[in-house]
Amino acid sequence: MTLFADLAGERLDAFLARSVEGLSRSAAQKLIEDGLVTRCGKPGKKNDKLNVGDAVSYKIPAPKAVDITPKEMPLDIVYEDDDLLVINKPKGLVVHPAAGHSDDTLVNGLLYALGDDLSGINGELRPGIVHRIDKDTSGLLAVAKNDLAHTVLASQLKDHSMARTYEAIVCGVMKEDSGTVDAPIGRHPSDRKKMCVTQRNSKPAVTHWEVIRRYRGYTHIRCKLETGRTHQIRVHMAYIGHPILGDTVYGHKKAELGQSSQCLHAGTLCFAHPRDGHPVVVYAELPQYFKDVLKRLEKMG
Repeated sequence: MTLFADLAGERLDAFLARSVEGLSRSAAQKLIEDGLVTRCGKPGKKNDKLNVGDAVSYKIPAPKAVDITPKEMPLDIVYEDDDLLVINKPKGLVVHPAAGHSDDTLVNGLLYALGDDLSGINGELRPGIVHRIDKDTSGLLAVAKNDLAHTVLASQLKDHSMARTYEAIVCGVMKEDSGTVDAPIGRHPSDRKKMCVTQRNSKPAVTHWEVIRRYRGYTHIRCKLETGRTHQIRVHMAYIGHPILGDTVYGHKKAELGQSSQCLHAGTLCFAHPRDGHPVVVYAELPQYFKDVLKRLEKMG
């Protein structure tokens, strides 16, 4: 993979950590030390100072084999056939194993329920996982049982023909009834765990929104993703001045209305079936935590 430097004087290791999703500064330094990074065709050093336009090429070695333990857990399966299933994921459940979450993820539950009946395209850590939603976002997630289904569904994600609709409660009263946020999203320059609206090393991101109901100080909205960038709705809503209620990463730092994580629910998933192309539309009603917040808002007037 090749990237092009966009800041003069930035260190090579810092540039890689900023530009490559999920790559820490120490991991970038390890790649450089192992000879897997070149700058303008020559082996790089971690403290190399870059010029604008420098070509930085890197290779990330294949992950070592891992042993993921199947774990029995309740799975809210709202649609299933021979090729795929759609899960209604609860808030708080991590989708696949990562640092700090090795045996308590949705993948552990899927392996227990389905065994080897999952696609292998995304490797051992993400069997069957076509797309992800954040740990603290609830709602619908498509899981492929075979590589054909995975390939076709991933293609629909890429060409935006898979429709994903969310509901959210945002801070502030939105004046317009609907709108579109068209703003590119990339890795935050100083906090690699966050994303931001930026022109540097970013990808196009488009979110359409409409008001469902206004309350005192808050707005219940529906969002439709045209693209699917990491944290897209959370970043876009904060960008236009209406961060999602409870999102202490991109919004207000203190919990409001008892919510310390984002009020965001993936409620509708629409796609063409990978086997014969017939339309599949799946709904998941609002979870109880979301309904409870709406009740509190109604009482506030």
